[in-house]
Amino acid sequence: MRKRMIAGNWKMNKTYSEGVVLAQGLADELKDGTGDVDVVVCPPAVDLKGVSEVIEQTSAPFALGAQNVYWEESGAYTGETAPSMLEAVGATHCIIGHSERRDYFGETDEDVNKKAKALMAHGIVPISCCGESLEVREAGKHVEFVVDQIKKDTEGLEITDPSKYVIAYEPIWAIGTGKTATADDAQEVCGAIRATLVEVFGEEIASGIRVLYGGSAKPENIAGFLEKEDVDGALVGGASLKADSFAAMVKSAMA
Repeated sequence: MRKRMIAGNWKMNKTYSEGVVLAQGLADELKDGTGDVDVVVCPPAVDLKGVSEVIEQTSAPFALGAQNVYWEESGAYTGETAPSMLEAVGATHCIIGHSERRDYFGETDEDVNKKAKALMAHGIVPISCCGESLEVREAGKHVEFVVDQIKKDTEGLEITDPSKYVIAYEPIWAIGTGKTATADDAQEVCGAIRATLVEVFGEEIASGIRVLYGGSAKPENIAGFLEKEDVDGALVGGASLKADSFAAMVKSAMA
């Protein structure tokens, strides 16, 4: 049985002090625990230390995640962050391959694959994103497109504990647009992702890897997605920027 996961991607929002306040608010909202649901918050890099301290001081029932990483251990890579640096501030998860990184910064599946391997070498759980554009979906090639991403992103990965690798399916046309894929849309692609994972890793490992849905997920629609067999939680954008709305999604996953 896969544990559900609700992860919050703050994107480029919240200053250091604002991030601390949000983390404290979330700790208060979830003070009674999160049951059998794993919760992760992913603030901007400059907020990681502050949020880490809140988690430690309040014994908050959520983990710390980063939004990006570079695959080298150190060196002349101005502006980048190494896995060991994330590890040192308490990050246990890291988003990679988000469509905004792919679209705005030219990241490739090869980059995503390198990042996953680097993170896993440090015991950090990748939350590896995939998803199609509106053009690809309207052409009816969305399943084929995402399956190809998964095969490239997982190439050469060695996974012995399936809880240590997470995939987030985010249809690009539903990110920050107010448009949302239906629960059936999500299941179609998440089911295809699961089948691909079986092909790559075998049934035993694939059955334990969590697949999240992202793309305008919010308290009002999360329950429908969680009813689907191959949707194990959500990667949440805008709704994670308010403690009460994000906590509401966690509580829906607990139900």
